[in-house]
Amino acid sequence: MTERTITLLIVDDHPVVRDGLRGMFDTSPDFSVLGEATDGVEAVALTDRLDPDVVLMDLRMPGGGGVEAIAELTRRGARSRVLVLTTYDTDSDTLPAIEAGATGYLLKDAPREELFAAVRAAAEGRSVLSPAVASRLVHRVRTPQGSTRTPLSSREREVLALVAKGTPNREIARLLFISEATVKTHLTHLYAKLAVTDRAAAVATAYERGILGGP
Repeated sequence: MTERTITLLIVDDHPVVRDGLRGMFDTSPDFSVLGEATDGVEAVALTDRLDPDVVLMDLRMPGGGGVEAIAELTRRGARSRVLVLTTYDTDSDTLPAIEAGATGYLLKDAPREELFAAVRAAAEGRSVLSPAVASRLVHRVRTPQGSTRTPLSSREREVLALVAKGTPNREIARLLFISEATVKTHLTHLYAKLAVTDRAAAVATAYERGILGGP
């Protein structure tokens, strides 16, 4: 048993998932669920208000994704640790979440005790990765640079498509309902994935690789 109760915020767009997680954590005196959010925007607001030790964050949610929420919490200097809990373990999901500031990344098929242990570790600021994600990252590190290409996330492709049309960051933010800071974060990530340093090179490379279709 831990010395103190770990407080939680559950973020998931599916009510049945939120109910299941709350019921699971309510069985242990080590945890206290302070609230629930249905998307990333609400997650940021509730984290500000409730200040939980750990935010259990889904990634793909209508109305505001998890990666954008994690980046915003990082930008705000939130005390809460973010543990991603999702069904997706591809590089395009894992890497942006970790780069945005997630403390850990766990898959939803994790057993209860593994989830509890991950939350305790996250609350202490220790990194947590599911075995499948850890294996994937180790493989990536051991793969010679340039032999693989990290795919852009769907949001990064949306940002890049607007960049290709000459859209400024402020307008991109308005069209995608995200902040300018988040647009810049997406640009930083996609620049790294495309191995470029500016917008023009990113667009040119994207056309060369067929990411944006034909020129």
